[in-house]
Amino acid sequence: MSFSADVVTLFPELFPGPLGASVIGRGLADGLWSLRTTQLRDFAADRHRTVDDTPAGGGPGMVLKPDILAAAIDAVSPPGDPRPRLLMSPRGTPLGQARVRELARGPGAVIVCGRFEGVDQRVIEARNLEEVSIGDYVLAGGEVAAMALLEAAVRLIPGVLGAAESHAEESFEGGLLEYPQYTRPQIFEGREIPAVLTSGDHGKIARWRREAAEALTRTRRPDLLKR
Repeated sequence: MSFSADVVTLFPELFPGPLGASVIGRGLADGLWSLRTTQLRDFAADRHRTVDDTPAGGGPGMVLKPDILAAAIDAVSPPGDPRPRLLMSPRGTPLGQARVRELARGPGAVIVCGRFEGVDQRVIEARNLEEVSIGDYVLAGGEVAAMALLEAAVRLIPGVLGAAESHAEESFEGGLLEYPQYTRPQIFEGREIPAVLTSGDHGKIARWRREAAEALTRTRRPDLLKR
């Protein structure tokens, strides 16, 4: 079974966007994964296709209605669907590489893109939505976050990037940031490629890369070392 993504959104025209380009887009065209979008307004019952209402208790903004969102989720993810249901939300669990790997190995995901002030808590609970965040900041909606999550997962699907070793030593895969990379020319604006990388000694190269990754992680993301 290939990776199948369903995205519930108010802006389906934003997709596939960057997901239709480069190796991710080729994987989509080759059937290594699939993407379907669902317009949330299609499940509204009134002629204005209203999907939101004022927040209970007062306050600014609008909240997505639970009955309409539940109907959309049920339409794309009927009982027995093994895919996780994700809600892109700044209050969600931070997305990490371990969760990305889990998603990439699975059957896909149903992704809900929030808008306005958020989503009625009752539908989050009733439809078992896993809230996921891509960072400590707020976007206008969940679409860009959904694209980031899908790209991170889809690129790990066998055949999308090509050789498996393409991502074996990337940042976060071994609990460290990736070591610095270099290529020709040998000298650029007075800066040379470290001599060890052109020595041909693979043992020394491996040690240099490991030490460089540890030093970079210690400087920029010491929290990763503590884990």
